[in-house]
Amino acid sequence: MEKTWLKHYPAGVPAEIDLGGHPSLTALLEESFRSFRDRNAYLFMGRAFRYGDVDEHSRAFAAFLQASGLAAGDRVAIMMPNVPQYPVAVAGILRAGMVVVNVNPLYTPRELEHQLKDSGAKAIVILENFAATLQQVADSVPTKTVIVAAMGDMLGWLKGAIVNHVVRRVRKLVPPWRLPGALRFNDALAKGRGKAHKPVAAGPDDIAVLQYTGGTTGVSKGAVLLHRNLVANVLQSEAWYQPALGKVPAGEQIVTVCALPLYHIFGFTACMMLGTRMGGCNILLPNARDFAAVLQELAKHRFHSFPAVNTLFNALAHHPDFDKVDWSHLKISVGGGMAVQQATARLWLEKTGCPICEGYGLSETSPSVTCNPVDTTAYSGNIGMPLPSTELKLLDDDGNEVPPGTPGELAVRGPQVMAGYWQRPDETAKAMTADGFFRTGDIATVDERGAFRIVDRKKDMILVSGFNVYPNEVEDVLTQMPGVLECAAIGVPDEKSGEAVKVVVVRKDASVTEADIRAYCEANLTGYKRPRWIEFRDELPKTPVGKVLRRALRA
Repeated sequence: MEKTWLKHYPAGVPAEIDLGGHPSLTALLEESFRSFRDRNAYLFMGRAFRYGDVDEHSRAFAAFLQASGLAAGDRVAIMMPNVPQYPVAVAGILRAGMVVVNVNPLYTPRELEHQLKDSGAKAIVILENFAATLQQVADSVPTKTVIVAAMGDMLGWLKGAIVNHVVRRVRKLVPPWRLPGALRFNDALAKGRGKAHKPVAAGPDDIAVLQYTGGTTGVSKGAVLLHRNLVANVLQSEAWYQPALGKVPAGEQIVTVCALPLYHIFGFTACMMLGTRMGGCNILLPNARDFAAVLQELAKHRFHSFPAVNTLFNALAHHPDFDKVDWSHLKISVGGGMAVQQATARLWLEKTGCPICEGYGLSETSPSVTCNPVDTTAYSGNIGMPLPSTELKLLDDDGNEVPPGTPGELAVRGPQVMAGYWQRPDETAKAMTADGFFRTGDIATVDERGAFRIVDRKKDMILVSGFNVYPNEVEDVLTQMPGVLECAAIGVPDEKSGEAVKVVVVRKDASVTEADIRAYCEANLTGYKRPRWIEFRDELPKTPVGKVLRRALRA
């Protein structure tokens, strides 16, 4: 495909990025620690954390990991929301030459057990709120080094004690747990400070992160993101954002609203890593679904960048406290993870004066692939143009490029594309073409300017508020429930989350109720995977060979 999009790039955005200066994500982090030592890197609950603080804490954490018998290349899981321990742990893991395994804190024991076993994680850093989940699977996973953090760990003695009291005793957000041998996060840092950190020079082709994504077989797979993949996407995003960020007054630090969960690849790259690269400051919001608390916190700050999903933009714009926030300094709002709806984009522009620039990406692409120009003033309804150093083409079922004007499966090639799926060469082979393009499973069209639009999904994946839900996983869980003969999961339109999960169930025991199914799903599936809608039928539509026709159910 001819790169027609390059003719329509905003002024100052290069066609290619230069990867030569940053051999690894670790090198990128350490450069920022040196260059911006006295600047604030993170704001959390009224406390500022400087780049120098993150540097010292993460070096201590790296030394602790190395002294714990872990070796370079070992996987270390992180199961925390947006708290300051998260960036400290990430930098420490990478500086120790180890691999970050991002884990959704809301996972059920079944989901957590799979990810820890599949990744072979030898250690985990977990917020105490979720320790009871780990306790249920601790004996069956290879994860024997356990570091438990508390919400107030890094807020100082008095404030930290108050925050922990409120979290544990007032809000009762910490279920009872017991993990023999577990070490407290602050104790791990203290131990590390007494030991020498042995720097590990990671290379471009070393693994930095295992980012788990759903699988067509119902089994979550780890996308292997190399150091060079993530560095590339940080530099690509930095180049693309320049026309908007260039409007920030000279000498003013760029402040980003970090409402996206950092364990999600969008937040990991677009908030933490890009913010670090630019010497910016992230406002850490531990629970973006508490809209009143989000707006209360934002009312205290002056900020310039706000990456988010459509559901958050929409919910905030409709909240009665929205106008208590000063939005006048906002220069860039990037929408990703799910489609941005026209009504949301219109309302956001009307209320903030800053248009939402919709982008597109996947866990397998670190994540950003395309974005609308950040100097745009209108909603386009498309996913924008390929970022610098990125090639796209549209393929038919046989892998041939489709003629102009014809929808085809979107395939991407660029330095941000993963090395493959962790220990799944068969799945990697299915996803990659012979010439190095990753097949996304999304059907798209492209216009004469080189802007792409998603029109359908080749896979049956359901997209709930930016999170992938694979029907096979939901079906696999539900068919293990006594009284269920078979079922099918599909996505249905939902005003708040874009799509919601619906299950159609055939019972073998007529006494099974909707409440029974909801309770079973609650025990085995994290919140966004649980069905919003449940329908009972006597049979499911099937092909002559017995394959369930999800398409017929959607129709």
